[in-house]
Amino acid sequence: MKKPVAWMMLTLGPLLALPVQASGVEALMKSKSCFACHATNTKMVGPSYKDVAAKYKTDKGAVSKLALKIRKGGAGVWGGVPMPANAVSEAEAKQMAEWILKVK
Repeated sequence: MKKPVAWMMLTLGPLLALPVQASGVEALMKSKSCFACHATNTKMVGPSYKDVAAKYKTDKGAVSKLALKIRKGGAGVWGGVPMPANAVSEAEAKQMAEWILKVK
């Protein structure tokens, strides 16, 4: 093995074993307790993000609609349990909605 490659393996190798960190948006959503009621692939109190993405995949106004629901709350679309309003900025809500719509 060449010296630069060996150096890189010794220096960077341990970093490759670290767990993948949540994206900035995902970390924001965790800090706002979104994952207390929603999961990526499983229905909990609210729908899974995968199901939300599938429902709105052809809706061109989905980002705005979901961002508004994230900020103001909503009820009746996914069952009888209402989603409360969340203390997030418009920009944060938009980032969250964009992230949710990319879940597959």
